[in-house]
Amino acid sequence: MGYLLLAGAIAAEVSATTAMKYSDGFSKLWPSLLTVLGYVVSFALLAQTLRTLSIGTAYAIWAGVGTAAIAAIGVLFMGEGLTAAKALGIALIIVGVVVLNLGGAH
Repeated sequence: MGYLLLAGAIAAEVSATTAMKYSDGFSKLWPSLLTVLGYVVSFALLAQTLRTLSIGTAYAIWAGVGTAAIAAIGVLFMGEGLTAAKALGIALIIVGVVVLNLGGAH
């Protein structure tokens, strides 16, 4: 159940960060409200996740997967360029999350 809650926390965080882009510096009401709501939901789910997963593992996965997802969304949907360095960085984040899980850090 912890990983399911963590997946929800990541989805809420990614949604909130994407909405933040469209809030235009919090000058647009609905994207701004979605940003705040998304982060509240994300933190609430992350807090519930910490009941069953270690904080180091949960936070590393939450931050790493969220960062990789936002970078991919930027490239795929927002016209950001994909440099070799950016691709390597995303790959290293993914590898780090996998290593944390395989290393028995839960």
